[in-house]
Amino acid sequence: MKYPINEVFETIQGEGSHTGVPAIFVRLQGCDVGCSWCDTKQTWALEPQNQVAMDEVIQVDGTIGRWSMLTPSELISRIAKFNAKLVVVTGGEPAMYDLMALSLELERAGYQVQLETSGTYPISISDNAFVTVSPKVNMQGKKTVLKSALERANEIKHPVATAAHIDDLNELLAQIDSNGKAICLQPISQKPRATELAIATCIANNWRLSIQTHKYINID
Repeated sequence: MKYPINEVFETIQGEGSHTGVPAIFVRLQGCDVGCSWCDTKQTWALEPQNQVAMDEVIQVDGTIGRWSMLTPSELISRIAKFNAKLVVVTGGEPAMYDLMALSLELERAGYQVQLETSGTYPISISDNAFVTVSPKVNMQGKKTVLKSALERANEIKHPVATAAHIDDLNELLAQIDSNGKAICLQPISQKPRATELAIATCIANNWRLSIQTHKYINID
């Protein structure tokens, strides 16, 4: 099994339940969800002219949309130089791919795996993986957030700009038993109004506020 990887880098997880934890981000190429506020639009298309050698996606700037096909073992051999033991599989939309082989091999190598997904694809990943669903509702790609993805989620991290986004989240949560899941609200683009709304809603519902701390401290 090979995966199209846009970039691999070591940093600090800036969002959700693992905020502050050293992490290796593995960003997969390819996404058809179409989020208007996406800050990694370079990962949407698998452009043949942007395919590069394996080592050209390790600890480099992935903003031009370069990508390389790596097997799990090829990836693991290249991240061995890093100290972090949390591997965050993100995108793009990583759940477009069957992640079972990748997650199992990472776990066998001693890593904890976290998946970040929009919830619009069925999730195929190790039972031990920590799954973060960041539901993308009414995006350009016209894809539906799947009940099965919400049920698999350990954490539901919802982007918020307006009260309508809170309504969207409540409709999604009504489909499932959310007991035991971390429910996080994440203000979009650091806007004060969105942050104030998220804070008030978290207090009212005993949810968690997820600030994109990496943007405040200016790291990747």
